Amino acid sequence: MTTSASALDDSPAQRSEPAARADRRWGLVALMTGLLGFYGAATLVYERVQLFLDAGHRTSCDINSWLSCGTVMRTPQAEAFGFPNPFIGLVAYAVVVAVALAVLAGARFAAWYWWGVQIGVTLGWLFVLWLWYQTTFEINALCLYCMLVWVMQTVLVVQTTARNLRAGVLPAPAAVARGAEQWAWFAAAALLVLIFGTVLIRFAGVIFPA
Repeated sequence: MTTSASALDDSPAQRSEPAARADRRWGLVALMTGLLGFYGAATLVYERVQLFLDAGHRTSCDINSWLSCGTVMRTPQAEAFGFPNPFIGLVAYAVVVAVALAVLAGARFAAWYWWGVQIGVTLGWLFVLWLWYQTTFEINALCLYCMLVWVMQTVLVVQTTARNLRAGVLPAPAAVARGAEQWAWFAAAALLVLIFGTVLIRFAGVIFPA
């Protein structure tokens, strides 16, 4: 009963104003994270092209031995699918921005469409987690623009999940669906503390030399 009632959020004929306002809030968050994520990916694409043209190119975030985009870009993990990873970000964040703008303009999408958005942002976040593990524990170097993408993707996946729980797209108990958006920012912050706390511990020796 709860799911069918909340699913009315995605019915154009019966959509409530509070649900519409909630979707506009999601649209603003998605637009912000999409634009910043696109900026990070575009900057990485530019730097990767410069490395293709000049193998000795020093990237804009080559700060030291452990905070270096160039070091990360020169590893096999930077081309997980046979081409530079940032190209994925360019396409994915362009889609996010397009969906966000459509929602802000008043567009309404069916539940199956929101399932597609949910799957897309979740797969993107899982890929980010893989990259976080690789840079932190295998490559032993960090990339500033990559970390910007980590933050944006984490916020995006949590906010999208909260939106879909509230709208009844993702089945959940009524209490969870009602409280999802209230706890979304806390959940995103907790995940980021875990991610960057691990990075801080891992690189503590070089960040805080004895």
